[in-house]
Amino acid sequence: MSKEIRNTKRTKKFAAAVFICLFISAASVSWAQKYAFVNTQYILDNMTEYKTAMGQLDNLSIQWQKEIEDKYAIIDKLYKAYQAEQILLTDEMKKKRQDEITAKEKDVKDLQKQRFGYEGDLFKKKQELIKPIQDKVYNAVKKMATDQSYAVIFDKSSDLIMLYANPKYDKSDDILQALGYKPGKKESDTKTGTPSKTPMKNEAPRNDESPKK
Repeated sequence: MSKEIRNTKRTKKFAAAVFICLFISAASVSWAQKYAFVNTQYILDNMTEYKTAMGQLDNLSIQWQKEIEDKYAIIDKLYKAYQAEQILLTDEMKKKRQDEITAKEKDVKDLQKQRFGYEGDLFKKKQELIKPIQDKVYNAVKKMATDQSYAVIFDKSSDLIMLYANPKYDKSDDILQALGYKPGKKESDTKTGTPSKTPMKNEAPRNDESPKK
């Protein structure tokens, strides 16, 4: 066997040994890392300021829905009056009444979009009231991770699928206490383990019986 071949084999063996050492070292570091999880929805549901903010949003949503429904009711009355009187109206008067109804329909649809549409008034109000609370929870989680040297903290209430989670690694109550709140009662759920709650009324009312010409 030539000297060059022997040197090549020694080099390959050395490289393989280095790779194995690095792999074992990396695996050891990974195994030594600490992991935990929290349930952010459970945390939020047990924060008084979050409940207050959600109540404000619900009240606004109800108020704005009524505002829109009242406008649809006015349009409905105008249309019924037009139907009852159109036989007595000239073509010019009919056109004027039709234009009035059409304009009011457009106005109420624009208002509906302004209140409940993408990045509408309700969305902006939610950002104003809810985001600061979510940020507070995030900062508390980040501080715990830093102080207690956690490599990763999962959120059990997100879309992340957790087939099994040992309760002793659930730090949700620790976060609540760090924020100055008393831990609440946890309810079982097949996916998230979060308490059930009534959804916010954040959808625009639909009026399928608006006047048609």
